[in-house]
Amino acid sequence: MLQLKDKYQSVRSRSEQICTSLETEDYVVQPVVDVSPPKWHLGHTSWFFETFILIPFVKDYKPYNTSYPFVFNSYYESFGKKIIRTDRGNLSRPTVEDIYSYRHHVDTAMTQLLSDTPSAEIQTLTILGLNHEEQHQELLATDIKYILGHNPLFPPYEELVNQPINDNSEMGVIHVEEGMYNIGYKGNKFCFDNELNNHDVFLAAFTISKALVTNQQYIEFIEDNGYQRHELWHAEGLDWVKNNLISAPLYWHQINNNWHYYSSRGIRKIELNEPVTHISYYEAAAYAAWKGMRLPTEFEWEAASPRFQWGQRWEWTNSAYLPYPGYVREAGAIGEYNGKFMVNQMVLRGASIVTPPGHSRSTYRNFFHPHLQWQYTGIRLAQSGE
Repeated sequence: MLQLKDKYQSVRSRSEQICTSLETEDYVVQPVVDVSPPKWHLGHTSWFFETFILIPFVKDYKPYNTSYPFVFNSYYESFGKKIIRTDRGNLSRPTVEDIYSYRHHVDTAMTQLLSDTPSAEIQTLTILGLNHEEQHQELLATDIKYILGHNPLFPPYEELVNQPINDNSEMGVIHVEEGMYNIGYKGNKFCFDNELNNHDVFLAAFTISKALVTNQQYIEFIEDNGYQRHELWHAEGLDWVKNNLISAPLYWHQINNNWHYYSSRGIRKIELNEPVTHISYYEAAAYAAWKGMRLPTEFEWEAASPRFQWGQRWEWTNSAYLPYPGYVREAGAIGEYNGKFMVNQMVLRGASIVTPPGHSRSTYRNFFHPHLQWQYTGIRLAQSGE
């Protein structure tokens, strides 16, 4: 199992690489409930391997610290009590140094396990654990940006990003004919259970933009009083705008009458031709309405995806996060991974510049609550009819 062991070591190393420019104090901060401290991500992903693989399958394995399941369990009710999510930033202990020691302890045991010939069950759980850690790598990157982007000093930092595969220069629209389209994962490689079951969906004719909406285009929406025009917004979206005084995407700042935004390079002038990012579903839908268009459904997005470039931004769709036909939640704790979140969230498709290489695919279903902005989210427009 040399290949799986190498993959394990590569993924685990990448999580730590994302944190290389952090100071010790940065690891502990939790500005809002949706953002977890970096040290918690590092501990939780280690807890996953320890809890799901090492403790049940390695006879002589000794857990690093018997208190850590309480600290690093996220939402797995099957494993008992855990700290309240909002309290993750209140933990001065365990220390950052101790969490890195914890990772080393887990990695040593996992590397030894994978050096032999583990059972098919262990291999399956390891692959799930690696994909789980890659999900947290993306969260870790965006959480670090939120933490530092809400520091009044706006410090620059090293960000591990993929080279953009979409330069947003491909203009025009794609026409998709009415018909039946195959949706969902089909193959024998890894996928998450929410990508199953593969099934056919009937789609009416539609068009979809080849390019993502740019900062320049979104500024035109702002300057046309887009945030004040109630007719463009969902009722909940308008309440969110008013209650939170939202007037621009996250990290945008007006300085000397010019739009700037925060990035890993600190505060800089907005690049007008870059795809707009860090917007909520509410904002994406309002912008689409302003253009006289709409967001694509996740099925339209998947059907058309071979014909446009994607991967710079997670793209909001107009689909609620629901199970596919025939979906059955896995038994036990693994069944808590996706199924229990299939309510009150919207689906995003694609990937972003901080998605680990090779982690996403055209059938991948990301999902977030409609008010959230902190991920690298963007807009692709669609319209009914040919």
